[in-house]
Amino acid sequence: MNFVTTISTSKDTLLRRVIKFLRYGKSDVQTSFQFAPAGIDSSPIKEMIALYGETDEKGKTAVMGYINKQQLAEDGEVRIYSQNASGDLQTYVWVKKDGTMEFGGVAHNLVRYTPLNTGLQAEVNKINTELGKIAVVLNSIVPGSYTVVPVTVDISASKINELKTL
Repeated sequence: MNFVTTISTSKDTLLRRVIKFLRYGKSDVQTSFQFAPAGIDSSPIKEMIALYGETDEKGKTAVMGYINKQQLAEDGEVRIYSQNASGDLQTYVWVKKDGTMEFGGVAHNLVRYTPLNTGLQAEVNKINTELGKIAVVLNSIVPGSYTVVPVTVDISASKINELKTL
């Protein structure tokens, strides 16, 4: 097993990720397939330190993982993140041990669309009822002076169908 420094990545004709790296110095450039947990597709940036080794099949090697310089997850947590070519954090999803999940930050909250829409529509109904009462009073003083224009609220464009919750 060796720790190696990544140079670049590519894919072969079977869409397997091929890692190009330096092993024992600038004249020892090697390539190997990257192996990862099922369902995880990642591509390392240049100069990441990878764990590389031979398999029991002669001539077959593997890159098995990378040294993570941005470890923040605590026991029982999972954090997935992306970074730019300079290694700067771009975004992340962090499943925390307290039962919460962060999507790229903590400044705002995601909302439950259905209860929010139900509450807003209930308020719209109250406003429209009051507008009807106002119309009755004003039209009793000056007939035909006020026509109710019902209030509507449509938040359907804010619904994110790709994210679901309890």
